[in-house]
Amino acid sequence: MSANTHCILTSRVASISSLRDNPSKVIAEAEGGAVAILNRNAPSFYCVPTDMFEAMIDALEDVALGKLVQARQNEEAEHYPDWDKL
Repeated sequence: MSANTHCILTSRVASISSLRDNPSKVIAEAEGGAVAILNRNAPSFYCVPTDMFEAMIDALEDVALGKLVQARQNEEAEHYPDWDKL
């Protein structure tokens, strides 16, 4: 991408001025979806509904836990106690 081209990951956008002037309208027009907030025609941040944000955090936690499981599966068996001896 060139220096002036930006990837916008939502189908809805609003200017930061629109958000400042009437945040309720921007949220209503999003119809439950995420909105890319633009500052000088470049994405500045995303407004994301709470349920979507919670789902994203849950997915990230699942990925992190999956990596932890894989790492532990690759560890040597000697690191684990012998439950029969306890």
